[in-house]
Amino acid sequence: MLAAVFMFAACVEDEVYQGPSTIVSVTTSVAAPTSFDDVVVTVVIDGLLPTESVELTYTVNGHATTVPMVGANNVYAGTIPAQEDGTTVSYFVKVRNSAGYVAESPVKEYTVGDLPADYTKLKLNELYGAAASDDGKFIEIYNSGDVPIKLKDVMLYKDGSLTWTGIAGEVIPAHGVWAVVGAKGTTERGFSSGFSNKKSVLVELYDPNNNKLDTFQRGEEGTGWGDQSLAKVSGSWSRVPDGSGQWKITDPTCGELNATSGEDDPTVVQ
Repeated sequence: MLAAVFMFAACVEDEVYQGPSTIVSVTTSVAAPTSFDDVVVTVVIDGLLPTESVELTYTVNGHATTVPMVGANNVYAGTIPAQEDGTTVSYFVKVRNSAGYVAESPVKEYTVGDLPADYTKLKLNELYGAAASDDGKFIEIYNSGDVPIKLKDVMLYKDGSLTWTGIAGEVIPAHGVWAVVGAKGTTERGFSSGFSNKKSVLVELYDPNNNKLDTFQRGEEGTGWGDQSLAKVSGSWSRVPDGSGQWKITDPTCGELNATSGEDDPTVVQ
């Protein structure tokens, strides 16, 4: 009888090791994701059997994608890439242990929501018209804010005429720059007008609602912008410091933060 009791206890103990793992928690790295945020999903697992695989499945617009989650010590993570504003994302985690048992978390979801863009953080930052050819000339924009800003429908005017409009997918990072490279349409996403380093010029930056954000002016309009001849400048006009300082003549730094010092140009309106 005693032997039978031990055999029964052993069977009960074996049963403890059989069955799916327990998903203790599923959390995300961002509570309110925007279209700039990758979302990292983290799962905590409990179970006596070794984990064989952990997968994250997320669904966007009816299309499901499954990616492996990686980790150790029963904590695994997988990433849902950034999605467009207004997109609803549903997701769940599947855990398979060494005995082949599968556990799935409840399906969760979130909706991507961007805060209204603060376009007032955008400033003209550097202008270069001294390149040997038009495809090397550029106008640079700076984002003085703490979050990225989409440039769709942001506009540049040169001498009173629209010369460039931002499109979907063009994003300027926080405290970063965006260079519009190429005059006279010489590049795919350049500006349509010319840009001279020895004539009067007016460049204006507008938000999508047609509010003026910033202005660069060299010389005076006279009978028309570009009619006034001025001293030839071999460098670029740069704000020192970026986004807020006065215009200085510096070496060009296309797509990078500006030099920390430069020469004054009395022909530029400060």
